[in-house]
Amino acid sequence: MGMGSRSTRVYALFFSLLVLFSSAKSFYLPGVAPRDFQRGDPLQVKVNKLSSTKTQLPYDHYFLKYCKPTKIVNSAENLGEVLRGDRIENSIYTFHMREEQPCTVACRVKLDAASAKNFKEKIDDEYRVNMILDNLPVAVLRQRRDGSQSTTYEHGFRVGFKGNYAGSKEEKYFINNHLSFRVMYHKDPETDSARIVGFEVTPNSIKHEYKEWDAKNPQLTTCNKNTKNIIQGSTVPQEVDKDKEVVFTYDVSFKESDIRWASRWDTYLLMNDDQIHWFSIINSVMIVLFLSGMVAMIMMRTLYRDIANYNQLETQDEAQEETGWKLVHGDVFRTPINSGLLCVYVGTGVQIFGMTLVTMIFALLGFLSPSNRGGLMTAMVLLWVFMGLFAGYSSARLYKMFKGTEWKRNTLKTAFMFPGILFAIFFVLNTLIWGVKSSGALPFGTMFALVCLWFGISVPLVFVGSYLGFKKPAIEDPVKTNKIPRQIPEQAWYMKPVFSILIGGILPFGAVFIELFFILTSIWLNQFYYIFGFLFIVFVILIITCAEITIVLCYFQLCSEDYHWWWRAYLTSGSSALYLFLYSIFYFFTKLEITKVVSGIMYFGYMLIISYAFFVLTGTIGFYACFWFVRKIYSSVKID
Repeated sequence: MGMGSRSTRVYALFFSLLVLFSSAKSFYLPGVAPRDFQRGDPLQVKVNKLSSTKTQLPYDHYFLKYCKPTKIVNSAENLGEVLRGDRIENSIYTFHMREEQPCTVACRVKLDAASAKNFKEKIDDEYRVNMILDNLPVAVLRQRRDGSQSTTYEHGFRVGFKGNYAGSKEEKYFINNHLSFRVMYHKDPETDSARIVGFEVTPNSIKHEYKEWDAKNPQLTTCNKNTKNIIQGSTVPQEVDKDKEVVFTYDVSFKESDIRWASRWDTYLLMNDDQIHWFSIINSVMIVLFLSGMVAMIMMRTLYRDIANYNQLETQDEAQEETGWKLVHGDVFRTPINSGLLCVYVGTGVQIFGMTLVTMIFALLGFLSPSNRGGLMTAMVLLWVFMGLFAGYSSARLYKMFKGTEWKRNTLKTAFMFPGILFAIFFVLNTLIWGVKSSGALPFGTMFALVCLWFGISVPLVFVGSYLGFKKPAIEDPVKTNKIPRQIPEQAWYMKPVFSILIGGILPFGAVFIELFFILTSIWLNQFYYIFGFLFIVFVILIITCAEITIVLCYFQLCSEDYHWWWRAYLTSGSSALYLFLYSIFYFFTKLEITKVVSGIMYFGYMLIISYAFFVLTGTIGFYACFWFVRKIYSSVKID
């Protein structure tokens, strides 16, 4: 009865935490401090990258022939923004707080063959224009497919569209050259100041007309400032073609809102079409926890009975008749093949684990909310660099236990192997992206900064950690190792390494399967990810699942008198990365509309990096769980 009530309380606590974290978007600290605006204060709109979910290749806003200010100024960008391909610059759009601006002419441009071609290509690839006002991204209102009345947004507005006009059989390209901005503000009744809480736009394509162009004070017949009906008489869209003249215009309206400044991101965070089915996620989480608990309970009861039986043996003859995991006690701690490589991977896994854990804690506290643009990526890079200390320490401790003597060589491998592979893949991808003139390509200065962080901070910290780890006394084995290795009997087909390893990765992948869909959607479909509470819970479940499945399969392996468990423990849970990569292939063909070769290479290149990091992370978790388990059981029995 006591056990049942205790487990009920645990599940009730877990469910409460899940519900609490499900509304985690309300906890986020804003990315910038609130700004109070008085009537008439100037508001400067900034432009960001052109983005497309079809190509995944961002471009600088002024890659297209849009209206340019006399001097283009880049806003201060953090490392994360550069890595994401954000290029935030000033624009010609200037508003005045709570002052309507009907039909303002931005500029007039004449398209040459190259600029017309660029516009057509970006319309074909469904590129969207991104703008920012007071750190809020511009968004387009859209109707929900389920017919509900709640407000949902799309990121940015489309460059243009294709269609037939006036009975024409040939599809033509049209540009959205008139923007109707609406700025929502929350007013302070006492001071009459206001804070911006929303930034919407309605794009239109209008072929503007005028009698005579006056550069200082242009007057359009299709756009009248003196009437509320801003677009007068013309419904002809503006075609994109060589030698076509395009007049860019905009108007601004202001609307008071009840939304408070602290909650202004809430609507933006609900841009996802498919709302998260909370009960589905909770159900999946409960199933994984229940299965993991059952497996752990069965295994622990079986193991307890085994230890009791072994400790009750009275004669050596009885011990010789016994079979199972006790028989390999003299070989179970034998140094494995490629022990140095195992040490390197375990150390790197500790580094990734530390980075992931601390990043999630920061995200839960609100420091890495979507409003803090680039903050998540910056935090991950810097934490990775500083976690090099733990990588060196854990690698050296394991290396010394394996009686290794060349600790400096082991340290160099730990400091350079995993980052070197990632950097090589990243460099190739960056070269391809640079080749198509995308703003997603890292500038030379940023690449140099990353290398400096790696060589200047990470590598020295790995050496410091390795020195401290190697100075400590070696970890002693609970039993002595025989001089002559024991022969391993013929194994059943289901205990073969390949089958056992592939089976072991299914459960950890199942633990993250649902959350993985939303993470991929946020990365590749240009949506915000904000449910870090759920992600943290899934991460904890992943740790438990990796540990338990590795321990169970390791126990079965030892019972079949196979003592080569070191690498198999790592690969058992690490094989979940294979399923992650296979799922990314499935996601590519079912959810994405990528057709360009460079975009496809970029997608699979980045997913390969993610899968590789996931392999190292889960493999290390499984290895340490198995390492603890093996030491525990062999120190609990009487060995003659």
